[in-house]
Amino acid sequence: MTQKIENRKALIVIDMQIMPFIWKDYHGKAIYREKELLEQIKMLIQNARAADMPVFYILYTEKGESHRAEGKPLWQVHPDIVPGKKDVLVVKYFADSFFKTDLEPRLRESEINKLVLCGVQTEYCVDTTCRSALSRGFEIELVEDGHSTYDSEFLRADQIIQHHNQILKQFADVIPANQIQF
Repeated sequence: MTQKIENRKALIVIDMQIMPFIWKDYHGKAIYREKELLEQIKMLIQNARAADMPVFYILYTEKGESHRAEGKPLWQVHPDIVPGKKDVLVVKYFADSFFKTDLEPRLRESEINKLVLCGVQTEYCVDTTCRSALSRGFEIELVEDGHSTYDSEFLRADQIIQHHNQILKQFADVIPANQIQF
């Protein structure tokens, strides 16, 4: 008889640092629905902590004297969603939150098998991390209204988000923030 393994979730908060919220895209627009995004992710963090589920903050980092260099003011987590004492910070240098980081060993050590993904940018780090997590054997819940981006030259941000929610259904359960259960 096969024993069913209980799902143990972790919330993965991708690149929710100060920089994406002050930087404007090439058309001078802010990140799409930034206030709503922050509120959704704040709620998810509170719910994960209340359920005693781990919260991992992924921090996009650049080397040298960049504004995104580790420790610089714009590299810090957005002040509306600051990490708690138990939360885990993971520094990354690539779009994939797993590539050349200690994220996977930390998740395995905590016996995590299901990831709830949220953050920025939809078509870069969120998409790449989602696909990479699947290839590493994790189950994924992508927060449908918990990731965002900027308008591109060809598509509005809402179209990019909708498109990625649709195609990532092949890899993840795409679920609204208010329906995520920890």
